[in-house]
Amino acid sequence: MSYQNIVTEYADHLGFITIDRPKKLNALNKATIKELHDAFKEMDLEEQVRVIIITGSGEKAFVAGADISEFADFDKSQGKELARKGQKKLFDYVATLSTPVIAAVNGFALGGGLELAMACHIRVASDNARMGLPEVSLGLIPGYGGTQRLPQLVGKGKALEMITTGGMIGADDAFSHGLVNHVVAQEELISFCEAMGDKIARNSPLAIASAIKAVNANFEDSVNGFEIEIDAFGKCFGTDDFNEGTAAFLEKRKPNF
Repeated sequence: MSYQNIVTEYADHLGFITIDRPKKLNALNKATIKELHDAFKEMDLEEQVRVIIITGSGEKAFVAGADISEFADFDKSQGKELARKGQKKLFDYVATLSTPVIAAVNGFALGGGLELAMACHIRVASDNARMGLPEVSLGLIPGYGGTQRLPQLVGKGKALEMITTGGMIGADDAFSHGLVNHVVAQEELISFCEAMGDKIARNSPLAIASAIKAVNANFEDSVNGFEIEIDAFGKCFGTDDFNEGTAAFLEKRKPNF
């Protein structure tokens, strides 16, 4: 599939998505959100892809926010529909994807960019990364899940500080508050994510998909995450991956999933 705003690549068990709108600092518009949805869907269905790594083109920005020019004249109903469709098509879609997604956060991750990174399962930031949710400076609030996912990652107090001030934090501050998993030098960002992806890819894809589902259940209203875990744990026993994994362990060899 060909794209206008993103670039996709494959290498062994890894799929790479690069948001490629450098003149707009990789800002998200409707077309880019749709292309990202399509690319994630395509890679999730590709059996060889065990991990997806997403980043932004260049060294200045992962995603510098949403493309404000697209919604500057929206009314209330249009704004509500913008958030609803965007969350369903991309942000919630990524968060519940069965293939683990690593966000390689290079440079600015602001507004929708930070919301996209937070929807990913793992975040690695370059040491020059700057993150924030500046929507209140536009008379808005985060609309792509930012008010929900940021408190889950950094706690209520820090989340409200970031949202109400609209300020940015650096990579080290983001790491200290649990917003990102690792901070590495800019030139090492992709290779670090590739190494992590290779480590993940050695494990059972079926078990990983089940683990993602179980962890996500803890953050869903009216859902008993423990019951989801018990059910998913039991289903693992009926898979070829379980048979291969246990056989490899007993035979003192590496599993071939």
